[in-house]
Amino acid sequence: PYGRQTIEKDDIAAVTETLKSDFLTQGPQVPKFEEAVASYCGAKHACAVNSGTSALHVAYLALGVRPGSRVWTTPVTFVATSNAALMCGAEVSFIDVDPMTGNISTTALAASLQTAARDHELPDVVTVVHLGGLPCDMKKISELAALYHFRVIEDCCHALGSEYRGEMIGSCRYSDISVFSFHPVKAITTGEGGMALTNNEKLWQRMKLLSSHGITKDDEVFEEKPDGGWYYEQQMLGFNYRMPDISAALGISQLKKLPQFLKRRRAIAERYLRELAGTPARCCRAPDGYVSSYHLFIVHVDRRKEVYDALRAEN
Repeated sequence: PYGRQTIEKDDIAAVTETLKSDFLTQGPQVPKFEEAVASYCGAKHACAVNSGTSALHVAYLALGVRPGSRVWTTPVTFVATSNAALMCGAEVSFIDVDPMTGNISTTALAASLQTAARDHELPDVVTVVHLGGLPCDMKKISELAALYHFRVIEDCCHALGSEYRGEMIGSCRYSDISVFSFHPVKAITTGEGGMALTNNEKLWQRMKLLSSHGITKDDEVFEEKPDGGWYYEQQMLGFNYRMPDISAALGISQLKKLPQFLKRRRAIAERYLRELAGTPARCCRAPDGYVSSYHLFIVHVDRRKEVYDALRAEN
């Protein structure tokens, strides 16, 4: 495997304590975990779910993606980024990536938007992916969103702990919703799990409903008069995407270790950069104002013999 979780005694103790409690699911640990991740990233609201794919699915649905909607994204990502849009019935198109970063090319995006505007085929949502933990140029993407009136989702599944222009990735400063995964290969793990963050309360409420059967127990939003304290309403068709408290307890424990996990990843990345200097390998360095979580360390290798020979002669 390219990644392996780090589980220690305090993680096991946190899970064991929850296993001994009254709530294995729909208890206090999930909202605690949501609050902790939202606070870390600087977002107002968080919706924990059972996978990053589920988080993408409820994010698309919350933004109104449905049959006939257009979603643009990058081809260099895991299948869930586009599959979750296809699950909503959307038409998915790919925008080329910047060869230096692997992230969506803002130049290609701008050109495609200009053409789409002429043809009246603009996207409803553009989903960008912070590949390997390196942030996309979110300010430029946000400016294009304002100009062409599309919504923005950040697929941050590689990027917990990354920073862009002094803010944590996940803050939703330049997007409508940001999505994380807590699969064991990610920076922290809950076993399986995911989370969608937003600063928009209506989007958050919709994602919370969608992730739990479309059911609410909040009497402030009831459409009918409750018959008693047991009353709840199903207000839309939703899914059972809830994160268990067992997973959230592990996530809370893991989040405390994120700084040391990131420090270790960055130390490894610095060694790669140092040791691969002067070889045919071209390594991706974060530009000024960008801080990568280094979920992956991506290396481009030019196999052309003349390039290799030239580099060898230089060194």
